[in-house]
Amino acid sequence: MKLLVTGGAGFIGSHTVDLLLSKGYDVRVLDLLQPRVHPYGKPKYLDPSVEFMQGDVADRSAMEKALNGVEGIFHLAAYQDYMKDFSNFIKTNAYSTALLFELIVEKKLNIKKIVLSSSQSVYGEGKYICKEHGIQHPDSRSVEQLDKADWEMYCPVSGCNKHITPVLIDETFTNPFTAYGISKETLERLAHKLGKRYSIPTVSMRYSIVQGPRNSFFNAYSGVCRIFTLRLINNKPPIIYEDGKQQRDYLHVLDVASANVAVFENKDADYESFNVGGISGVNLIDYTKTLIKVTGKNIEPIISGLYRFGDTRHTVSISEKLKKLGWKNEYTLEDVFRDYLEWVYKQPDLKDRYEEVEKTMKAQNVLRESKSSVTT
Repeated sequence: MKLLVTGGAGFIGSHTVDLLLSKGYDVRVLDLLQPRVHPYGKPKYLDPSVEFMQGDVADRSAMEKALNGVEGIFHLAAYQDYMKDFSNFIKTNAYSTALLFELIVEKKLNIKKIVLSSSQSVYGEGKYICKEHGIQHPDSRSVEQLDKADWEMYCPVSGCNKHITPVLIDETFTNPFTAYGISKETLERLAHKLGKRYSIPTVSMRYSIVQGPRNSFFNAYSGVCRIFTLRLINNKPPIIYEDGKQQRDYLHVLDVASANVAVFENKDADYESFNVGGISGVNLIDYTKTLIKVTGKNIEPIISGLYRFGDTRHTVSISEKLKKLGWKNEYTLEDVFRDYLEWVYKQPDLKDRYEEVEKTMKAQNVLRESKSSVTT
């Protein structure tokens, strides 16, 4: 079977391509090679047996050529960043999905299945419980709250105003509030509704925080592992935002690739959305301590009191629905760090880029300082 992987030169895409090739599939890649992610062009890690096309998934001509002769699609191309070019999130993530189905229907293409990359961001602030009012799905924290370094969530029920406790997020309720999250929820709705209407099985994969080898050094979105690792390698302390007690779940990119292929090959996954989460949640302080241990450095992090406007407080997903199909996490958080470090040390440029990224985010008013911040 010939398959198309959009965004196949990227982080998640390239690992998915490798796994597909190992299973005997014929793979074509469509990738824009966005300069913010790929400043040096097509990466050397992309397998030479891949049929590579450079192009934008939101470009009709490029997408039409890429679809020619394929029977399955992994639509993994995505625009991810903290910048304020909101239209690019919609264009690359949502519009491209509508275009994909438009071409399939118009050209009467024989597409047997589509797997799409979604995100934990469709849940917004996630799922909490109030002792008095039960399960809640609160909206994002206000600037006024964050400016006071008041980090935790409150019950949204009028008159309650009590702290609420985070619980594991399942797939039942979405509530995105960023342009990125909204674009991913839109992508899912388009795919599932159009997929059912035209009998094209679709599956949406809601990734938690994916980390590991090939995670780009260059875009602001590429994550805490990259930022903190480069700081430590350059003998600088990691800079922790808020108070470091925010909880997340992290997983290895190879676990994500295996999940992508697993749902493609399993009919029970058709027309469903799945969390693809880590083994368990961890707060950012403990995360950083584990990374410091693996790097062998003796450097204490700085808890800055800075906050990134649009960040969630506690988001930890549960992947039981996906596990019922036979998938499971094979890699621990320490495995992620070890594999990432092994890859990082092979790279030619290990410059710490935190200051330039911080400067850009502050200029965009994405990174802000609370009025009650305390550096420790």
